[in-house]
Amino acid sequence: MGRAAKLAMGSLAVAMVVLAIKGAAWWVTGSVALLADALESIVNVAAACAALVAVHLSATPPDANHPYGHAKAEYFSAVLEGVLIVVAALLILREAWGAIWAPSAPDMPGPGLALSVLATTINGVWAWWLLREGRRLRSPALVADGRHLVSDVVTSVGVVAGVGAVALTGVLWLDPLLAALTAVNILVSGGRLLRESVGGLMDEAVEPALLARIRCLVSQEAAGALEAHDLRTRHSGRTTFVEFHLVVPGEMRVAEAHDICDRIEVALKAELETAVITIHVEPEMKAKHQGVLVL
Repeated sequence: MGRAAKLAMGSLAVAMVVLAIKGAAWWVTGSVALLADALESIVNVAAACAALVAVHLSATPPDANHPYGHAKAEYFSAVLEGVLIVVAALLILREAWGAIWAPSAPDMPGPGLALSVLATTINGVWAWWLLREGRRLRSPALVADGRHLVSDVVTSVGVVAGVGAVALTGVLWLDPLLAALTAVNILVSGGRLLRESVGGLMDEAVEPALLARIRCLVSQEAAGALEAHDLRTRHSGRTTFVEFHLVVPGEMRVAEAHDICDRIEVALKAELETAVITIHVEPEMKAKHQGVLVL
């Protein structure tokens, strides 16, 4: 089992533990805000299940039907997580709306808040670790899960502060108000996640900083060539695809042009770790006098 799959399994285990703790916090208090927090944890469990399946599928080697591999499965997982986040937010808004018209004081706020703080601490530590390892492994599913947990932590901190304020001040409408604010925060998080995940499915180009680095490496390593044009890039899960046309002098031998391509590929793979590079060699009459000029 790979590192990413082990992290995905750990995420599922943590999500189930946190859900149980948050459910207990809501059960002892009856707080609508804590119920909203628990509902988001149900989404965490579902998202962790989807991430586990996606990470396992994305690690499947390329086959005849999928010659480019299965890495995009992780984007589907991230899209599903975004949809689940939006659904959870709508459910929370529904609960908050009903509670606004019939607010009630939370029971046993002390034990409930203690349980919520425990769950938030577990979530915070795991979110940090998941984001760190997800970025290192270039796993969209793990990074999406980590970002969602960060949003959950921020929400939980606000909920704990608000329920504590209700207990101290007796202002009952603060509880459903906090639940509604929680839902809005979750909606923003879900919308951002959906946009990024759909961008991966639509083959968006790599981020500007990485694109500039790729152009720089091509320019530095292509000594002997004239220019590189029609540079195209995209991410597919942990793999980055780079393709471009390399213009060389017309009298250059095939072996010499091949050596230039090898140097470029070695440099790009050292930078990108997992990369698939396609270089189309052209004679100088095909030069466009634009794109990447060779230093």
